[in-house]
Amino acid sequence: MKSAMRAASPSSSFHLLKSKLNFSQSKQFLRTSSSNLLQQQQHQHQQQQQQQQCSASTSKPQSSHASNPQLLFPCLDKREQKTKDLTSGQLKPIHSANSLESGPEPSYGFVTTGFKTYKSKKPIFLDYGGHLPEYEIAYETWGKLNQDKSNLVLIHTGLSASSHAKSQPDNTKPGWWENFIGPDKFIDTNKFFVVCTNVLGGCYGSTGPSSIDPANNERYATSFPILSVNDMVRAQRELVRDEFQVLKIHASVGASMGGMQSLAYAWEFPDEVEKVISISGCARSHPYSIALRHTQRQVLMSDPNWNRGFYYDNIPPHVGMKLAREIATVTYRSGPEWEYRFGRFRADESRPPALCPDFLVETYLDHAGEKFCLEYDANSWLYVSKAMDLFDLSESTRKKAQEVREKSEQVYKNNAADNIRKLKATAQDNSCSGVVPEVPYKEKSTHPTKHTVEESLEDLKRGMRKMANKDVLVVGVESDILFPVWQQREIANVLTTNPDNLTGRIEYFELGTDISNYGHDTFLLSLNDIGKPVKAFLESS
Repeated sequence: MKSAMRAASPSSSFHLLKSKLNFSQSKQFLRTSSSNLLQQQQHQHQQQQQQQQCSASTSKPQSSHASNPQLLFPCLDKREQKTKDLTSGQLKPIHSANSLESGPEPSYGFVTTGFKTYKSKKPIFLDYGGHLPEYEIAYETWGKLNQDKSNLVLIHTGLSASSHAKSQPDNTKPGWWENFIGPDKFIDTNKFFVVCTNVLGGCYGSTGPSSIDPANNERYATSFPILSVNDMVRAQRELVRDEFQVLKIHASVGASMGGMQSLAYAWEFPDEVEKVISISGCARSHPYSIALRHTQRQVLMSDPNWNRGFYYDNIPPHVGMKLAREIATVTYRSGPEWEYRFGRFRADESRPPALCPDFLVETYLDHAGEKFCLEYDANSWLYVSKAMDLFDLSESTRKKAQEVREKSEQVYKNNAADNIRKLKATAQDNSCSGVVPEVPYKEKSTHPTKHTVEESLEDLKRGMRKMANKDVLVVGVESDILFPVWQQREIANVLTTNPDNLTGRIEYFELGTDISNYGHDTFLLSLNDIGKPVKAFLESS
């Protein structure tokens, strides 16, 4: 179905392109995957049971007078053994590209080499009062920069992705958008010079909590300052200017948190970007998404090995990280996909039910968490996910952030020891620390500065007026529960009704459940469906 909605001006347009495609091939693939996975998991489950018959010996002895035999917990035994192996130094992280070979999964490989590094010796002042005296940004490139330097496409990543979006001579492993970028691909490297970075706060080569603080030569840990998505793109902009001498990029492109960054880049530097593509993103984080990420952080911080972030010389919080990733994985996919892929199959129907992973979907989540728990830095997860929660392009939020940064920069500019102490005090005043209330907050606050839903939307519209006259493509996915499609529609509606928009072309493309049931991960898995509108938009004049 293709329909046009009234634009703010004759020169701007709003397109809803909701294609109707046959999903039967995807269903057949998922059924086949489920059958293969069932056989694989049954075999693995039987092996584990045979190997761990003695597991009850590590638990509290069962009373001889119990009515029923004590359950075995091989999953807990496995965690305890991993902790012992980490303590003794016998366990090394095992890195693989796929969560489960029997089904469609994103390729998020562990990246430690093969990227270039931009090093800034200038401080960066942050939205919530902190600063970094210097920082590094890891990046990779594909294609060639043209003579007038007008073809740079900047790729922004999701929460846990590295700069390795595609294989290249210095790292030949497949990237997380391997078949999306390249010669004649959806982002065509015959036409564009493509740059992808690891975000500030990450752990794949860019400065983050695991980096060394030059002030004391120790890891930042949780003395790392709170970040915003806008902080991330300001660091990226320095890279673009200093490394490539590019004053205006052709496009700012990203999905998920990358979709936030693509908008933030255009908001921060509207005269320095030609086009914007935001896939499965939002213009401000909403309570439901915040709640999902909050739950993950609370689980992670409850692992005693997290030690308030100071774990680098000890055992990493692998249990908390694993469980946080399992929760995240639930938000990345969709129920309909898992109906076809796993159904209600158990790993071994011949055995009685267990409290350890038993259903196929449970073993899938267990494997996804296990694979990830030592691949990504726990503190980076906390800081970057918090930055996602804080994201808001509303006028009041951005105005306050600018005031805080300007105050910090003013205090810092003379670089005197007394000023550094004042700067730390400023950062503390604007930190996220707070007192947990003894009773829950009321659902509707009577605080005079709180906005109604309507006032909040008007605040967002005022904030996004800076993006007037930009060509913007917004892509949403109906099966996405983490960034529901109404959040992408909000972006398109706000931009379309911008009274200052005289020449900007706003396009909205939505993938229905008849096209993809992969949920939030659609941008990593349904490449053809996502790629067609992206390619057309990038290459249009």
